[in-house]
Amino acid sequence: MLNISGINEGFVLDHIKAGMSLQIYHDLKLDRLDCCVAIIKNAKSNKMGKKDIIKVECPIDALDLDILGFIDHNITVNIIKGDKIVEKRELSLPKEVRNVIRCRNPRCITSIEQGLDQIFVLTDPQKEVYRCKYCETRCKDKRRRQRE
Repeated sequence: MLNISGINEGFVLDHIKAGMSLQIYHDLKLDRLDCCVAIIKNAKSNKMGKKDIIKVECPIDALDLDILGFIDHNITVNIIKGDKIVEKRELSLPKEVRNVIRCRNPRCITSIEQGLDQIFVLTDPQKEVYRCKYCETRCKDKRRRQRE
């Protein structure tokens, strides 16, 4: 049995789709933080069969919940203080994501104006569709969790 020690203060990302933890690690830029990070891949889960878990020993302020909600809004964020879970945050689809993905349309203004923010807006919450704010091109980002 694998034993990963608890954390005193930080957060745990739970219910990550199996195999997605390393992508999330890079998207959240956890490699740039000077803190302890544990990635558990393919843990057994009654709810999901298999899941990944990320434990991070640093304040929750370092986490961008919009990026996480965009990647997979089904992930649970457990906030730890004093070795105990003090809060569980449910994620939702953000209404807008900024500089997370790039527009693939070569005629979009963001292709010409290099300093312009890449902004995608949630246009259909039921189908989880994001479109470029400027040209309305649909997002086809591989990081988005595929619906089962």
